[in-house]
Amino acid sequence: MVEITDKEIRVEEILNSSIDKNCGAVVSFTGVVRRENKGKEVKEILYEAYDKMALKVLKNIEEEAIKKFGVERVQIIHRKGVLKPGEVSLLIAVSSKHRQEAFFACWFIIEEIKKSLPIWKKEIFEDGEEWVEG
Repeated sequence: MVEITDKEIRVEEILNSSIDKNCGAVVSFTGVVRRENKGKEVKEILYEAYDKMALKVLKNIEEEAIKKFGVERVQIIHRKGVLKPGEVSLLIAVSSKHRQEAFFACWFIIEEIKKSLPIWKKEIFEDGEEWVEG
């Protein structure tokens, strides 16, 4: 399951839905907007997405992770819009029979997202703003 949303990511709900009686592991990554970057206080972040392409890229990443690592289930949810420090911007949850595959798949997914997902991030500071790479 992949999703791009402008709504709050309900971490507990997604993680609970990742539990599968056939799996012994659920590994997750939660990306959170941090308050400081490069010595400046971040007031908010704007995420912009090309939804149609982003969903296609996420679906490809999901399918590749399942095929490559043999995991049972992958959930990837990415926020767009304006987020404040402390808000969740990305949640990845991977369910598998064994922990090793789940950890490797989760690592693979976040690295692929950073390389290829058409979502752009602008950090807004007290004294200006800056587009951030990756």
